[in-house]
Amino acid sequence: MPFYACLLNTVVQLSSTPLQILYYLNGWYSAAFFIAEGLMFVYKGVLLPYTQANLILDVVLLLLFLGLEILRLFYGRKGNLCQRSLALFTSVGILVPCAVLSVYYLILQTFVLRFEFVLNAVLLCFYSLELVLGLMTISVFTRAKIY
Repeated sequence: MPFYACLLNTVVQLSSTPLQILYYLNGWYSAAFFIAEGLMFVYKGVLLPYTQANLILDVVLLLLFLGLEILRLFYGRKGNLCQRSLALFTSVGILVPCAVLSVYYLILQTFVLRFEFVLNAVLLCFYSLELVLGLMTISVFTRAKIY
């Protein structure tokens, strides 16, 4: 068998290791974020003059945020590992409403604690890095000729 025939059968690894590490770290950070945010809602509901309608709205938006974040991380991890640009593009698409909800919790909710401000600012840094690396990885996947 000629040497070049062996080269044709090799598998090309196009997945982004930094993006996968970022998804892993963001998964752990998101878990801590949602637990802390839930505990802060308990704190704000007990000690601050939070109206019932605003508290319910913020909690429902937090649950929506949690669901979107789980979907985003799932599609991002699987899209990166399986080298599927559609799944990775879906993850980047879900990133937009997640970033909007993070900005809402950063500055637009009824009462914003300093700790919440820091948590959401770090989350937005994760999102910006994931956006850049995700778009670069999608570009690599679409340019590659995978048979």
